Amino acid sequence: MTALNRVPSLMVRAGTASALTLAAVGGSVVVPGVASDAAAATPATKALQIAASKKGSPYRYGATGPRRFDCSGLTLYSFKKAGKKLPRTAAQQYNKTHHISSKSRKAGDLVFFHSGSSVYHVGIYAGKGKIWHAPKTGDVVRLQKLWTKSVWYGRVK
Repeated sequence: MTALNRVPSLMVRAGTASALTLAAVGGSVVVPGVASDAAAATPATKALQIAASKKGSPYRYGATGPRRFDCSGLTLYSFKKAGKKLPRTAAQQYNKTHHISSKSRKAGDLVFFHSGSSVYHVGIYAGKGKIWHAPKTGDVVRLQKLWTKSVWYGRVK
């Protein structure tokens, strides 16, 4: 009998085996509601994780990473690392995404800030009304609560 075959009987005998016990016998832990790395590894999810990994990176106008970013530079860099190509500016990125409603938004979608019909800022939706973005000169890449309803959402194709 292999170690992997013993995992179910371990769980039956012990009730619930700890993650360390399962790891020691070559098993895996399944947590309800949490996708495995392979299942969760969509380009949008990867881009969101990449943007989050840049927390604290300084803002610099025109910068596209890997150490400094402006708003669209962060989204461009994050999606490029996730295997998707985006144009350079926030407005160009808006024009290249599939536009969705706020009710349809998901973590990893782009959030476009606009004044009238002009897009002036972009971030990556992180869920629960928050975005990862590179705000402005003197600031750093960070997670922030949405501060306006003047936003549009786009899903990278």
